[in-house]
Amino acid sequence: MDLGAYHLPRMHDVLKLESEKLARSWLQHEPAKLRDYLVSGVEDPRINLQSILSRHFLLRSLFGEKFHELMHHECRFAAVMNWLTALAAHADAEELHPLLHALQRGADNAEGLEIPRFILATFASLPLPVSSLVIPNYIQTYLDRSGNARIALHEESLDSFQNLWRELFANENAPHEHAPAVFEPACGSANDYRFLHSFGIARFLAYCGLDLCPKNIENARTLFPQINFEEGNVFEINARDKAFDLSFVHDLFEHLSIEGLHAAVKELCRVTRRAICANFFQMDEIPDHLVRPTDEYHWNLLSMDQINKLFATHGFSGQIIQIKSFLHQEFGCDYTHNPNAYTFILHRA
Repeated sequence: MDLGAYHLPRMHDVLKLESEKLARSWLQHEPAKLRDYLVSGVEDPRINLQSILSRHFLLRSLFGEKFHELMHHECRFAAVMNWLTALAAHADAEELHPLLHALQRGADNAEGLEIPRFILATFASLPLPVSSLVIPNYIQTYLDRSGNARIALHEESLDSFQNLWRELFANENAPHEHAPAVFEPACGSANDYRFLHSFGIARFLAYCGLDLCPKNIENARTLFPQINFEEGNVFEINARDKAFDLSFVHDLFEHLSIEGLHAAVKELCRVTRRAICANFFQMDEIPDHLVRPTDEYHWNLLSMDQINKLFATHGFSGQIIQIKSFLHQEFGCDYTHNPNAYTFILHRA
């Protein structure tokens, strides 16, 4: 990580021990398992709303609101596809065929299955022209598989917006002379970066990924040998103050002790110049953190208010998005696989 001279402070012994335990918890897994972890099912970054919000955070930093309409429809796509895939997990093609038939007729019930209004409205609106693109009827594509004995995730449907963004950016010039420096701690095996790449966004960014687990970094470098993936510790990031323009992070802070949480947030804020997108999978509107240690790490339920105050202490504030409320308010969708998911979009004061 060639970011100039930065001399690390001596890490506290408690954090050293915590780092060792965290690393050990990941090293017990085979590289193949780590490579496929958090990139399928409800965590698939193509349909996981928090991954989508992270991509939109980066896109807004590049293009402002130029692509607002397409972003809105991609969030709707996530709501629809998560409902469909949850339904399909326990059904075969024969059981889902009545759903497609009901949607084609505009009916709100498919042999006893109540169809949410946002599914009906979305189906009726597709295909939908947006600027120079056409959003396909991904619902029909997903359901129209009568020859299959068992429903599985349908790659063509899941790739719908990946294909749209890639087509859009194929002819899009870089909006700035210099690509913004983007930092992702706890990057895993390029879990989210691989979709920045496949969506055509990565070429606009100067990306750096950091992970504590050497197996994850080896996986990431194998997938993207030209990209800067570094083994390192979020408790002491080897970078200068404000070295990165933007940072985003997924599924990290809940796994840390409270001391580790404070150290990690302080470091992330220190190295970020402009804005942070921080995603949480275990958070609630409670007065204090609920600390839940496991054998090697933590599975804490974090206080939204306390986290907001912590980032503010280090100069960052902004928008808090509760994923469940966002889905309901934007689309009338009352389904989410995780009611404790929150995303913070924060800017340096």
